[in-house]
Amino acid sequence: MLLLELVLLLMICAVALGWLARHFKFPYPIALVVGGALLGLIPRLPQFPFDPQLILVVVLPPILYQAALLTSWSDFKTHIRSISLLAIGLVIATTLAVGLTLKLMVPSVPWAAAFVLGAIVSPPDAVAATTILSRLNIPRHLVTILEGESLVNDASGLVIYKLAIAAVLTGAFPFSDATLQFALVSVGGVLIGIVLGFVFIEIHKRLGDPFIEVITALAIPYVAYIAAESLHVSGVLGVVAAGLVRGRYAPEIVSAEMRIMARSVWNVLVFMLNSLVFILIGIQMSEVMDTLGRYSLAQLVLMGSAITVVAVVVRFAWVYPAAYLPRWLPGLASKQAPPLRRRELGIISWCGMRGIVSLAAALALPATLPDGQPFPARDLIIFLTFFLIAATLVGQGLTLSPLIRKLKVGSDWSMAEEQRLVRSAMSTAAINAVDAHLAQAKAPPEWADLLRAEIAERVALAAPEGLEQTERDRLLAALRRIAIDAERRELIRLWRENAIGDEVMRHQEELLDYQEAQL
Repeated sequence: MLLLELVLLLMICAVALGWLARHFKFPYPIALVVGGALLGLIPRLPQFPFDPQLILVVVLPPILYQAALLTSWSDFKTHIRSISLLAIGLVIATTLAVGLTLKLMVPSVPWAAAFVLGAIVSPPDAVAATTILSRLNIPRHLVTILEGESLVNDASGLVIYKLAIAAVLTGAFPFSDATLQFALVSVGGVLIGIVLGFVFIEIHKRLGDPFIEVITALAIPYVAYIAAESLHVSGVLGVVAAGLVRGRYAPEIVSAEMRIMARSVWNVLVFMLNSLVFILIGIQMSEVMDTLGRYSLAQLVLMGSAITVVAVVVRFAWVYPAAYLPRWLPGLASKQAPPLRRRELGIISWCGMRGIVSLAAALALPATLPDGQPFPARDLIIFLTFFLIAATLVGQGLTLSPLIRKLKVGSDWSMAEEQRLVRSAMSTAAINAVDAHLAQAKAPPEWADLLRAEIAERVALAAPEGLEQTERDRLLAALRRIAIDAERRELIRLWRENAIGDEVMRHQEELLDYQEAQL
């Protein structure tokens, strides 16, 4: 019964929060964190018991895998130095700084537990940032760096997180052993992910059914995570590596029907998992606040604010020296990636919003130690994590757009130019192939005039709005929308009058949807 109530609550909250995010035009993680905070204010909210360890297993693999699938391998490789400095070096620096801050404020918290908090909040989440950046036509290399950082720092942060938890459970943290273990579990996880990525590529080549392909794709992140964890290496890195490998070969092995179907499935799944975690944290917050009664509200806010300030300042203090160091030491400079400008470094520094990974890691903290004692400062760690997520998502997330406009960083049309270039080249190849086949079949060239006109329309549609569009182009786009709307109304009328069946209606509706999406 409790599970049914949780599912119902999840669906209601997901719909409401998704509508709010779309209506007010801000990234949906901000709506989720606000919704979670409001849930925590409801008194006597029923608790839903769950195994904390299942959170990481259920939530993280598909989220990380989808991010890896969408990562451009060539762009990732070009900016690997910048990404590595942020995703590994900055994660370690943030873990140490936040852990030290918590230990200074609350001396009773063990060092290992303090570093657990540092590891939890060390990886920023790029979802909110890239959602805003994509609307403002930010230079693509900035988005690539932020997405690449988010992908790798989730893995590095969670590896450190598991090492810190092991130190809490065992009471020992030998630095040399931890460094060696970090390297072993990281390399092992990557190798497992690469192997499984190629295995599933071969499997996909032999399936041939889009439904089975989608189900198989959903299984990949869980198989990679469980296989790697079973061998005591990093499941997170296994998922990331498998996603990068499969994403590299996906255009060659995946059918169009499967891509269309999988895109919708992945988007819905990831949104629901995000909603689930924020709802669970909101439900737990009321109980967490009760157990933190020894601290006043002012003390909790002061500690949360201090942790947030430290996390933000450390990012600024790391980004600028890490960017200028290669310029001072020419041997470290990248020959492919252009140096980042000062304004761009300011944007990267401000994009430190935390999100779903930090929240899932906080929820996954074990409730007790092996001897039955409660996990030290668990409720305080959960509260501070949620405070930092809320402060960065709302504070930095809502001020990012004004900051970008103030710094005048934006209006990068390189991707639009590439889109027009590739569409023109593809259309030329298509027309040449059609003409060659007509000549081989000894058919009149005018038989393909309608097809040539259709291909030419696709080229016109590829021109982004506002870029070299004539008045005629804008009028034709408006006419296409009017025509599609009229077709849709007529289709619905015929269906309601039982002139056509449901199957025909759905098929024609799908065709109209694709045409509308293209516009």
